[in-house]
Amino acid sequence: MDPHLLRTLVAVLDHRSFSAAASALGYTQSAVSQHIAALEADLGARLVERRPVAPTPAGARLMEHVPALLLRLDAARADVARLHHAHTARLTLACSPAALGAAVAQTLARLRSTTRLDLEVCVLGREAVIEEVLTARADLGLVDGATAPSDPLPLPDLGPTVTLAAGEEPLAVLFPDSHPLARRDSVRLADLAQAQWIDAPDTAVPLDRLREVCRADGFRPRVRHRGTDLNGLAALAAAGHGLAVLPLSLAATLPAVTAVPVQVPRLIHRVEVVHPAGPTETARQLAGLLTDQ
Repeated sequence: MDPHLLRTLVAVLDHRSFSAAASALGYTQSAVSQHIAALEADLGARLVERRPVAPTPAGARLMEHVPALLLRLDAARADVARLHHAHTARLTLACSPAALGAAVAQTLARLRSTTRLDLEVCVLGREAVIEEVLTARADLGLVDGATAPSDPLPLPDLGPTVTLAAGEEPLAVLFPDSHPLARRDSVRLADLAQAQWIDAPDTAVPLDRLREVCRADGFRPRVRHRGTDLNGLAALAAAGHGLAVLPLSLAATLPAVTAVPVQVPRLIHRVEVVHPAGPTETARQLAGLLTDQ
């Protein structure tokens, strides 16, 4: 399958229009029609209904595979391109919000004290961090999540990449300062399953992960928070919109909320370094500093 044809298919189905897809891609409408026809001929199946524009069952099934296929192709191209830039003193670090803590900032300062480094730090959602590394828009990624002690994070197939543990610490629930449970020494997550929660998958521990590890229904969102603003998340929690789970050291620094450690289940907040199998020398140095290797 030609990746150019797959990208045309994505544009047609995203825009639900051949003409809008042509405009977005910089093609003529007839060229877009030819791309779709060629892809359908290659696969021997009709992929797109024309009026209205919508995926056929075969097209919908193909679209389940296309994002991963295109991402792996971009990753392969980026992996080859890295060979030509392995010695540049530039570093782009992509981090999920809760992975960028004081320890990481201090490690970056250590690296810059010994290297004339052009540094860029991007704070993104967890999935976006991984994509930035795979496509070489970032030299190194830091992702975080909740897992059992010493267990790796449940990350997707990352192809030719390396993941290393960069830190583990306790988790805590964010309560408004006035909440009765804010005076507890610790809490059991299962006891809070029916509480009101904030769904903040890019900043806090995702609610589906809490349901999975607690093996319990519940953890239903009252508010959905999208983005990487931890202070905004804390403001919502402080105003009583719902609870959230964050690493203890970070949660304890947020205003107008109280961080109560999670006692049961036995979970920790884990940060992992993700980098290509052939990282730049600067990325290799930083990974070593972050993981004490």
